Amino acid sequence: MKEVSHRLNSLSESATLAMARKTRELKEKGLDIIGLSLGEPDFNTPDFIKDAAKEGIDQNYTKYMAVNGYADLREAISHKFKRDNNLDYKPNQIVVSTGAKQSIANVVLSLINPGDEVIIPAPYWVTYEEIVKLAEGIPVFIETTIDNDFKITPEELSQAISPKTRLMIYSSPCNPTGSLYSEQELKEIAKVIAKHPRIIVISDEIYEHINFIGKHFSIAELPEVYDQVVTVNGVSKAFAMTGWRLGYIGAPQWIADACTKMQGQVTSGACGISQRAALAAVSAEPSVTFEMREAFRKRRDIMLEGLNNIDGVKTNVPEGAFYLFPDVSAFFGKSNGEYKITNADELTLYILNEALVALVSGSAFGAPKCVRISYAASEEELREALIRIEAVLNKLT
Repeated sequence: MKEVSHRLNSLSESATLAMARKTRELKEKGLDIIGLSLGEPDFNTPDFIKDAAKEGIDQNYTKYMAVNGYADLREAISHKFKRDNNLDYKPNQIVVSTGAKQSIANVVLSLINPGDEVIIPAPYWVTYEEIVKLAEGIPVFIETTIDNDFKITPEELSQAISPKTRLMIYSSPCNPTGSLYSEQELKEIAKVIAKHPRIIVISDEIYEHINFIGKHFSIAELPEVYDQVVTVNGVSKAFAMTGWRLGYIGAPQWIADACTKMQGQVTSGACGISQRAALAAVSAEPSVTFEMREAFRKRRDIMLEGLNNIDGVKTNVPEGAFYLFPDVSAFFGKSNGEYKITNADELTLYILNEALVALVSGSAFGAPKCVRISYAASEEELREALIRIEAVLNKLT
């Protein structure tokens, strides 16, 4: 009998990857699909990083390494944390993994027992919930709205905490909303966390350098919660290195040791050549990311201008990452005669089939009134996507 585990049956397929699969299938049929579903920069990895990888091959970085990463890479990440974030993480407090996704999974699987609660502000990255479920934890969601830029308040956080709370996971800049918590907002959240020493915060900062308003602030900079925070980062987004699969954490020593133990039984160390490339990336001054950041800012503004011209689409102004997360609930209950739209899932399928533009429903991110639009595509594609989206939405009455 073909039976998979209950554990696997409890997991949902990643909505972003599912939409990417549908997009590929339609493209294979010859359809001109504009894909705005994946969170992947359309830029190529910078040459200086590729050169470092080639040198790594020539220098034979092709053997097993320490599970937590090469010593010189962890030293460079330690320096990066101090330079960019004013964070003191010794090299032994750093664990290098096969992407920030594995970094987060390591922490959750190392800390969560069945029945432990994990607070997740919604909207959230789709994988947060699934990793918690994999660890047999209980996700506790704090719902937000576009009117407050999808950010939680200290009061809402305090109300969500129970004796079973073990973790909180959030991202800033946020996937899927692009929202960014300010230093003052994180100080207020830290006051709540500090009252509960058992709670660990996973701060996902993978979009750190795609920040349109100024210096990034890490919650671990606040001394009262430093020992309660795991800072997650990586090279995928800021350096256009999604396929290199390289993420890392800075953490209290006991958590870093736990994650190393966990990873040692799952994948061992991350790819040696990717580590050599990452060494070049994290050693570079952040200014090397500015050109791509400014391109994303321009694309954001193009998309905002176009979406704001469509009746029924409600937007805010995201301050980072490369996503828009408009509220599209005004279209629920409308029809074009053939399609009846009752939710965001149906709306994204309608847009895919009729406009040939791939978006992701907000329901996958815990926000069923919204859709996620990735503007990590060329300006030409974005302008064409706006024309198509407006045309099909205007047919709904």
